[in-house]
Amino acid sequence: MSKLAILTFPDPRLRQKARPVLRVDAAITRLVDDMLETMYAAPGIGLAAIQVNVPLQVLVMDVSEEHNNPLCLINPQILALEGTEQREEGCLSVPGFYEKITRAERVKVQALDRDGALFTLDADGLLAVCIQHEIDHLGGKLFVDHISMLKRQRIRHKLERDQRQSVDSNATRRSAL
Repeated sequence: MSKLAILTFPDPRLRQKARPVLRVDAAITRLVDDMLETMYAAPGIGLAAIQVNVPLQVLVMDVSEEHNNPLCLINPQILALEGTEQREEGCLSVPGFYEKITRAERVKVQALDRDGALFTLDADGLLAVCIQHEIDHLGGKLFVDHISMLKRQRIRHKLERDQRQSVDSNATRRSAL
């Protein structure tokens, strides 16, 4: 297994639409394992393949306190949404920012597991929110798209400034060597 690089907003690759997985094979299983390692190391509770620059419909998540209940959804499709709730969300691709987002309280989803077997899952609470958040990524949508344009622009400018400062700092360090 290996840790993957996570793309950060406003990277345009995060806006790609993910393609369906045609066959669950060893390469997909390896991707799932690498994504889980990356998600746990980040640390996060969910990760979409698009966030690691792989435009395939693959999601991993683990909302357990012990981080010992990984879930993989390949080619997920939402079958039903019920109720609404508002929760604070963050995103590994938008580091350091959290906003209250309104989503469905319960979700029914169908997907393939890491072995390619079809399953249906009824989820509520944090798992339902995580599923919806990660499925948004598959369509090129980020949680910041659920907030006002002004807040989104502030986040974008701060992350762009932080990225520029990081690049400048790395260049200074290299020249000092």
